[in-house]
Amino acid sequence: MDTVLHRSLPFAPWMLPHTRRMPGTQPLDPADWLRVDEAFAGQMAIRDRLIADSPELVHGLTPQAEKAAAELYDKVLEEEAPRLGYRVVPGGILRPDGVTVRPDASRPLLTLGRLFQNDFCLMQEDGAGEHLLSAAILCFPAGWRLAEKLGRPMMRIHQPVTQYDADIGRRVQRLLDGLQPGRPIWRANAHHSRAPLFNPLPEDHGKDMDEGEMPWIRSERQCLLRLPQSRAVVFSIHTWRVALSDLTPEQAAGLAEHPIHRAA
Repeated sequence: MDTVLHRSLPFAPWMLPHTRRMPGTQPLDPADWLRVDEAFAGQMAIRDRLIADSPELVHGLTPQAEKAAAELYDKVLEEEAPRLGYRVVPGGILRPDGVTVRPDASRPLLTLGRLFQNDFCLMQEDGAGEHLLSAAILCFPAGWRLAEKLGRPMMRIHQPVTQYDADIGRRVQRLLDGLQPGRPIWRANAHHSRAPLFNPLPEDHGKDMDEGEMPWIRSERQCLLRLPQSRAVVFSIHTWRVALSDLTPEQAAGLAEHPIHRAA
């Protein structure tokens, strides 16, 4: 079990009526897309280990996504890395935790996975009116396996999610279709958890989520933006994990009034 925790939760989606409902999206300032926070070093150590030891579990790239992955790589290194304090040094790129990573444009998502806390997923049109998951670097899956979702459309990806019904699916698809370059959006989720950050469960795991203590709140800040050249949608995920005791009094009171679900 990894022990990397945040000291606070900057946004609690259960606190606002709009963000309590799916999809609960909001406009995103493009200058506030990727972040570096106090858990950076601990989370990056886990990411480094996963990418070195088990790249097949955390990375997937379909032929359809190769140009989009290269476009994302260039965008993040040219625009986001300098803003967040990354520096080019002899031997590679210096991360905020002092680790140097040698960039490799031939492995764009694996390189980004070693540089940033975020996971990155690419979604592209499937030719039948839906977006499918065409590529990802996914080191912190919250109870799902990349291999089971890669290449599949959105409704099939979310099949095990009870709340993701046909109405939500249509609304999300309209949202993806309407997403424009330079106008990103974001949303957040949250659930009770006892799981490690790397938690790749199969769809049919059938575990009783009400059993046992769940001492943490796990929350994902999920951002969506359109790449201008490939037109792929980038779905980035920044994961927070906070002890219940570290919620603010207001967040704890709101959680008691508006309970959230439990997950492994």
